[in-house]
Amino acid sequence: MINIVRKYFFKTITRIIIPGVLFFNILSCKNDPNEIRALTGKGNKQADHAEDVTVIYSKDGKINMRIFAKDFVRNEYARRPYIDMNNQLKVEFYNDSGIVQDVLTADSSRYYEVQGDMIIWDSVHIITKKGEQLNTEELIWSASIQKFFTEKPVRITTATEILYGNGMEANSDFTWYQITHPKGTVAVNKGEVPQ
Repeated sequence: MINIVRKYFFKTITRIIIPGVLFFNILSCKNDPNEIRALTGKGNKQADHAEDVTVIYSKDGKINMRIFAKDFVRNEYARRPYIDMNNQLKVEFYNDSGIVQDVLTADSSRYYEVQGDMIIWDSVHIITKKGEQLNTEELIWSASIQKFFTEKPVRITTATEILYGNGMEANSDFTWYQITHPKGTVAVNKGEVPQ
């Protein structure tokens, strides 16, 4: 009789305790978001990388700008998502007729997608539709005010003069610019005195 009670007791305990332990183990299971990100790669702040990339921006079916870059990196997980375009960067700006107006070349750039701002640096060179040239080491585009500017030394070469300065502002198509601390030579007609 004792064996029967003992077997009954073990069966009862086994039926109660094992399912109970399994039930509490299942309840205590949870997914750690950090572990999930590590497995899926979403939290690793990985950047997309490509080589020899051409990016075309258009509006109303017309090309506004075409960008060529040897090295292209896009990081949408950064605090300020950005696109880096490096190594022989070339940007062609087009008019409404599809004709190249201005050409910009540089070594490196960073474009902030959300704000629309851009920083271009190292051997920045721009040739405008009038044949004027701008050389500087850094150029910043501010989308909020629709202007280029720099505080670095600049050199602007026109058909008649070479202008130097420290700092500059320009509109989007470089038809207007202002050197903030100018220096250099200016061509003046005989008998005219500059103001």
